[in-house]
Amino acid sequence: MTDISGHVATGFERVVDAFEENFAIRGEVGAEFCAYVAGDCVVNLWAGMATPDRPWAEDTLVFLFSVTKGATALVAQILANRGLMDVNAPVAMYWPEFAAQGKDRALVRHVLSHTLGLPSFPRYWDLVSGDDAAGWHRTDEISARLAAAPLAWEPGTTLGYHSISYGWLVGELVRRIDGRTLGTFFADEVARPLGLDLWIGLPVEQHGRVAGLLHDPDPAADLLKAIWSPDSPAGAALFFGPERRSSVDLANDPDLWTAEAPAINGIGDARSVARMYAMLAGGGVLDGVRVVSEESVVTHSAEQARGIDAIFGGASRVALGYGRSIGGGMSLGPNDEAFGMQGIGGAVGYADPIAEVGFGYAMNQTFMNAGTDPRPRALSTALYEAIARQGG
Repeated sequence: MTDISGHVATGFERVVDAFEENFAIRGEVGAEFCAYVAGDCVVNLWAGMATPDRPWAEDTLVFLFSVTKGATALVAQILANRGLMDVNAPVAMYWPEFAAQGKDRALVRHVLSHTLGLPSFPRYWDLVSGDDAAGWHRTDEISARLAAAPLAWEPGTTLGYHSISYGWLVGELVRRIDGRTLGTFFADEVARPLGLDLWIGLPVEQHGRVAGLLHDPDPAADLLKAIWSPDSPAGAALFFGPERRSSVDLANDPDLWTAEAPAINGIGDARSVARMYAMLAGGGVLDGVRVVSEESVVTHSAEQARGIDAIFGGASRVALGYGRSIGGGMSLGPNDEAFGMQGIGGAVGYADPIAEVGFGYAMNQTFMNAGTDPRPRALSTALYEAIARQGG
C-alpha cells in the first residue's frame, strides 16, 4: 500500500483508489493529483518519492514540460482580453523586425495556433539546444534569430507543433506589448492573485523543492531520439543538439529552471495547474478573483486547426494556445469542450467548462507515450464517475 497524503471530498474516494493503483500497477514513483469541481477543490493528493532520498511533500515542485504552454496561452489571452493585443493583427505590428523574410503576413493567431511555420531557425544549435542549458537564457539573441528566420510554410496553411519556439514567440510578443517578461507577467497577473505555486523561471531559492525526473524505463523510448536529429523537422522543432542530450536530463538541469522558456520550463505543482484551469472552467473567475472574461474563455478555447501534424505526424487539434482532445492524440477527459495541455512524460492540465472541472496531474516517472498514458486517464475516469454519482 502506498502512503498517500492530502484530502478528498466525500463521494470522490474512488479517485484515491485510482491514484493508489497508479503506484501499484502503472509504474508511478512520485506524483500528485488535484481536481476542482465547480470552484471547489475536491481532490488534492500526493505520494511516493520526489528523489531517491526525499519523499514527495505537499510543497514539492516538478518540471511540467508542455503543460507550461497552457500558462503561456493564458498570458496571451489576458493581453487580448485587455485590448492590448489583437490576435488578428500581424506579429510585426508589435515586433517590427519580425517582418523579415516574408513574415509580414504572419498573424498573432498563427503563432498561438501552431500554424505559423517557424518551428525553429537555421543553425539554432550554435545558440541554443538541448545539449546545454546555458543557451536557454539568451532570449534576446533567440528572438533576433527567430525574427530573421525564413518560414517553413505559408502562415495559416499547415498545422505543425512549435514545441519550443512557441514559448519564445509568445514571450517576445508579451515583452514588446507589456514590457515585462512572460514569466514575470504570469507571476504578477496570474500566480500571485490566484495563489499558485507555478513558475516560468524558478528562483534559485526554490530549487530544493524540485522533484527529479526519471527516464522512461521502456527501451523503445530512445528510438525517436536515435531517429530525430538537428537535420530532421522533428529534431529541429525540439531543438535537439548534435549530442542529442535527453530531454529528461535537460529538464533536471537547474540552469534550465532559472531560464524563461515559456513552451516547456514551467515548474510547479498539480494543485496550481488545477486551480488555474478551475478559473478558466468557471468562466475566468475563481474565489472572487477574475482573471479574464467569460467571452474571452470561449474565444480562446475555440478550435482553430486540426489535422495530422506536419512535423510530428500525429493527430492534432488546437485552439488559441490551448490544445483540444482528438482521437489518436491528446485526451482531456470525456467532454469535447475541454481544453488544456499535456507534457511529454505524462503531466496534464485542463479545464472542462461543461463539468466545471480544473484538472492537474504531475509526476516524476516519465512515460513518453503521453497520448495514451494510463495514469491520468485512470484519474480522469474515476473523477468523472464520481461527478456523475454526485449529480445522480
